[in-house]
Amino acid sequence: MQHVAEQIAAAAQAVRERWPDTPRAGIVLGSGLGALAEEIKVDTKIDYADIPNFVKSTALGHKGQLVCGHLEDVPVMAFQGRFHLYEGYSAEQAALPARLTKALGANALIVSNAAGGLNPHYSVGDVMVIEDHINMMFANPLIGVNDDNLGPRFPDMSCPYDHEFMEIAACVARREDFVLHRGVYVAMLGPTYETRAEYRMARRLGGDVAGMSTVPEVIAARHADMRVLGLSTITNVGSPDAPTSTTGHDVLAAAMTASAKLTKIVRGTVASLR
Repeated sequence: MQHVAEQIAAAAQAVRERWPDTPRAGIVLGSGLGALAEEIKVDTKIDYADIPNFVKSTALGHKGQLVCGHLEDVPVMAFQGRFHLYEGYSAEQAALPARLTKALGANALIVSNAAGGLNPHYSVGDVMVIEDHINMMFANPLIGVNDDNLGPRFPDMSCPYDHEFMEIAACVARREDFVLHRGVYVAMLGPTYETRAEYRMARRLGGDVAGMSTVPEVIAARHADMRVLGLSTITNVGSPDAPTSTTGHDVLAAAMTASAKLTKIVRGTVASLR
């Protein structure tokens, strides 16, 4: 893992040459949620191809660019597209946006994703704030020789998601009068959607939603002692006893219906960083 510092430094230098501000937060935009970047007063946009050590984002709805600017008068950087293990990338590569955010001076990371609902009380278009996760990817971006300059060998993960951020999200939902769940995200490797047996397993383990991302970024952020807010949009609800088919385009369409809710929560959270 010691080579990671060099990769981060090269990526950070490339961004600083295009955007000299110091961000207060990084925002990772998941499937169907890239429109959040339109809320940012843009200073510059940087294609991932122009950032050293960044790979190509091939997932549906992921533009593959970094948007730098201001939201609620706070300097932020938004990643329109992330790197998934199912694309053939390593957990270390998937974590690079989080590490770049920290290297540029931010101490907060907001991660969003599209997820399948395991909890029968959830509906398509609902939003869930992540209070914990279960890593069923069986991969970790910290594997290898640790670089103590990036974080400790054994980072604590007892509270990976920031409680103050969760409370801000809840306050926004109450004020704007929409449903906001709070639950556990189960990270699966993908790219297949879950079988009925896998849905049952994940639910019995304590999961409320299932997805194919987010956890590598959160682990890297917590390794760097960053505050994290995680948000899942429910794009389909799995019922093992009444199975229905799901496509990637269905997921994108459903995720976009929650865009206004996500935007309000992100704005409220970012505003708290002034």
